Amino acid sequence: MDKRFQRLDAAQGAPLYEVVKRQLAEAILMGQWTAGEVLPSETALAGEFGISVGTMRRALLELTQEGLVMRRRKTGTVVTGRAPHHNLKYFFQYYRLHDRQGQLLRSTTQWQTMERGQASQREARLLECQPDDPVWRLARLRLIEGRPVMHETMALVAARVPGFPETLEALPELLYRYLFETLGIRIAAVREQIRAELATEQDCRALEIDRPHAIMVIDEVSFDQSSQPVLIAHHRLVTDDFLYVNEIR
Repeated sequence: MDKRFQRLDAAQGAPLYEVVKRQLAEAILMGQWTAGEVLPSETALAGEFGISVGTMRRALLELTQEGLVMRRRKTGTVVTGRAPHHNLKYFFQYYRLHDRQGQLLRSTTQWQTMERGQASQREARLLECQPDDPVWRLARLRLIEGRPVMHETMALVAARVPGFPETLEALPELLYRYLFETLGIRIAAVREQIRAELATEQDCRALEIDRPHAIMVIDEVSFDQSSQPVLIAHHRLVTDDFLYVNEIR
């Protein structure tokens, strides 16, 4: 399968080898490379990313140490196929719905609304900022094979994400990866409150379901490597054909 990666430069918010490692890990986690498949050579991958062979070698070494790939003499770098989504280092980067067989599912994002406003009392409390501090508020829809399965809202403190995109068209599909690669912000922990509710009329419109219908509701606070809240989110999702997977290590 042909892979296309974004070419990198040293001005990015995170070290280049870490950015490369995470993009390669994502390709493996999402099934773009499968168990037993041989990766292109270090030289070919380095050329694809626009980085040095030494930087690529370090990224592959770390992926090897973490068990996602292994090195074989005369063969090259091979995907191991060992349930890499159980590795907490990667867990928070990915959408956490799996099919009934436990396979991580690839979703697509439709950003719906975006606004900049002043933090409410609740937002200030959860984000540990001052009331009326500027915040970005976002809403998006998640789809799997064209089917809407989750709609969600989120808020971030504007001062903590300098240079954040200001239009819907400029928003990245993978928000956690954008925060890491552009600003060096790693999502290191997530606190969630999970409950079941009956779908509202808004849920039925967004998720294309009929009432009565049970849905899962998740209120999330995500923290960076220094334990500072980065964003809060409210997720509402169907789980008829899916498993929501949350692991603690």
